[in-house]
Amino acid sequence: MHHESLLLNLAVCLAAALFCIGVYGVLARRNGVMVLMSVELILNAVNINLVAFGAYRHDITGQVFALFVIAVAAAEVGVGLALVAQQRGYHCISFLDAPIT
Repeated sequence: MHHESLLLNLAVCLAAALFCIGVYGVLARRNGVMVLMSVELILNAVNINLVAFGAYRHDITGQVFALFVIAVAAAEVGVGLALVAQQRGYHCISFLDAPIT
């Protein structure tokens, strides 16, 4: 039982670190793509918590909710990239011209 609680603590600490990095990225960045990446970090932190607590309780519910979060994240990325493409215009977007910062 002690081993399972130690793994749960490690997973929660990892998720908290990812969540904090994601929140910092959302608040500090002005680039739309970087904000979307930060939101993805936040959603991944939620997924880690869901799976970790589900494994701790020997329940599959956390994994099921994590699948729904992944589906929402995929839809969010699609809508976000469409908005970025619309903002830049309807011409071809080259990855070489995209700002890195």
